[in-house]
Amino acid sequence: MKRVSEQTINAKKEDRKTSIMQTALKLFSTEGFYTTTMPVIAKKLGMSVGNFYNYFSSKDQLAKELMLYISSILGEKLREINLSDKSVREKIDMIVQMYFRIARERPELIEYFLRIFLSNREIFTKECTGMVCVSDFVTELMLFFDDGVQSGVLKDQDFFSALGLFMGYLGGMVFLNGEEVLPQPLSNYETVIAENIYNALRIQ
Repeated sequence: MKRVSEQTINAKKEDRKTSIMQTALKLFSTEGFYTTTMPVIAKKLGMSVGNFYNYFSSKDQLAKELMLYISSILGEKLREINLSDKSVREKIDMIVQMYFRIARERPELIEYFLRIFLSNREIFTKECTGMVCVSDFVTELMLFFDDGVQSGVLKDQDFFSALGLFMGYLGGMVFLNGEEVLPQPLSNYETVIAENIYNALRIQ
């Protein structure tokens, strides 16, 4: 009998783990964090609860892993933008477009960030203190701001003020879109939101 390599086994485990996280994200984002139990997630995946705990030892650990997963995805997208040879103004356009595109195509990622991570901080007090669970994303935004300041385009200001302004615009629009308040599709606001962010951050 042909032996399955350890590398193949580990790859299958990682695939299964990713599948669990994607399912959990959708359930947490639509049904709520507290009402979605580990057995509910396991049942949705067709897994036994015992097998499920082989991947995540607790709901708190799963919550942390989900935030790290989201931060990694957003951080990688931002890294691609940061490494491009575009101007600061063009990069802002690209960041807004990227964020809104993810909100449309994978809404559970942004919903989890806005409605669970930011709105239920008590869940993450032990596992995600400070910026631990969003470091990939925040680091890339920090690099973007630093580059903008060094190039003489953006104001040299407190990082968290700039971060709050930038993410406040993006998160606010996605939240309003999720509440079906916006009279137009989210994509219709990309240009004006990017312009507003640029004007608020740039040296006058």
